[in-house]
Amino acid sequence: MSYSSDVKNELARLEGQKPCCEKAELLGVLRMSGALILRGKNIGIHFSTENAALARRVLQVLKSNYQVQTEVVITRSRRLKKNNRYQIEVVPDGNVAKALQELQILPAGEEDAKYNLLGRSCCRKAFLRGVFMAGGSVSRPSSDYHMEIVTENEEFARLILKTMQGFSLSARMTDRKKDYIVYLKDGDHIIDFLSIIGAHQSLLEFENVRIVKEMRNNVNRQVNCETANLNKVIRASLLQVACINYLQEQGLYELLSDKLKETAALRLQHPDISLNDLVEFTEGAVGKSGLNHRLKKIQQIAVNRGMDISEYI
Repeated sequence: MSYSSDVKNELARLEGQKPCCEKAELLGVLRMSGALILRGKNIGIHFSTENAALARRVLQVLKSNYQVQTEVVITRSRRLKKNNRYQIEVVPDGNVAKALQELQILPAGEEDAKYNLLGRSCCRKAFLRGVFMAGGSVSRPSSDYHMEIVTENEEFARLILKTMQGFSLSARMTDRKKDYIVYLKDGDHIIDFLSIIGAHQSLLEFENVRIVKEMRNNVNRQVNCETANLNKVIRASLLQVACINYLQEQGLYELLSDKLKETAALRLQHPDISLNDLVEFTEGAVGKSGLNHRLKKIQQIAVNRGMDISEYI
């Protein structure tokens, strides 16, 4: 089962919602995946999903808040996965129109129009929960951070975007063919979104995986940095030893001053250690900067006397 499915199943099983929040959530679900049915002068609702928990929740919210008749048909998909599809139909009658007006899907009278279903913060959170359950997805935190909500309605996409930005989420919107996508790319903001819609168990899983992932990345970066530094030390040491050997082979070693000879001898005695470690063998007589200067001087003399150091660079 995908991580998105885990999140949706958790959300569909939340309990103890206030009636106003249940209606706001239902608004999000129906605006995302619902369709109106016209039968004579009456209006009905059709909703379809492959998520059994979401189907049960939609039925429960409809029956607990509205006097409507519902029918459920379960079909089996012909696609490769052959999942069950749950089709909920609210039988067309006069009560359905009143429900749709209260949900602000259909125009309402002047008195009802004064009431804003998304006026409260708790209801806006429930609305986003319904929107995500019906048309959202989120990648597992072990991969790239990405959460998106897809709708064919540009106006509705902008409402979702505005609602998410109202909670200080860095949501963005783009279009893909005939769809409009509202998405989040920031891991912290995806965690905030999961918290807002009430997916606390999924949030903890996301956070735990993200912590392990970031720790692994930090270790890898540190190892890579240390490896790069070690390679740099090795290349520098090989070059310095090669320069000293070249001067000896060419009979030019005696041209070095006593201090340069002293440093050259020290490097030949310890050819595989870093400059920092080499300083300790000078017993405080020469600092790191001075030792580095002497080794550079030896290298320069070797180059001036015809040594090719290109293979060491």
